[in-house]
Amino acid sequence: MDVTAIAQFLTVIFLFIVILVLTYFTTRFIAGYQKNHSVNTNIESVEVMRLSPSQYVQIIRIGSKYVAIAVSKDSIEKLCELSSEDVEVAAQDFSSGNSFQNIMDKIKQGWQQK
Repeated sequence: MDVTAIAQFLTVIFLFIVILVLTYFTTRFIAGYQKNHSVNTNIESVEVMRLSPSQYVQIIRIGSKYVAIAVSKDSIEKLCELSSEDVEVAAQDFSSGNSFQNIMDKIKQGWQQK
């Protein structure tokens, strides 16, 4: 093998690893920023139901009130206000085991089994 071919190959591998590391830390930074930015807000999308590719019905919480809205490509219309007893808010569990680290561990285990 030629020395320059080996050097080019090692350079490509090194750049690939650098890009993976930068992607990992960028993703973690953006996720942390968005998580901190959306905490303690007065507006929250509770549930979304898709009616067609460009039409949705959403239940949103604004302050302590719940509102049903229709969202289309060109407009947003208020359908009705809902009482808090009418809305069932499901608790969101973000620790469902689908973190980046868990996914990477599963991939590593798959590679080790081969």
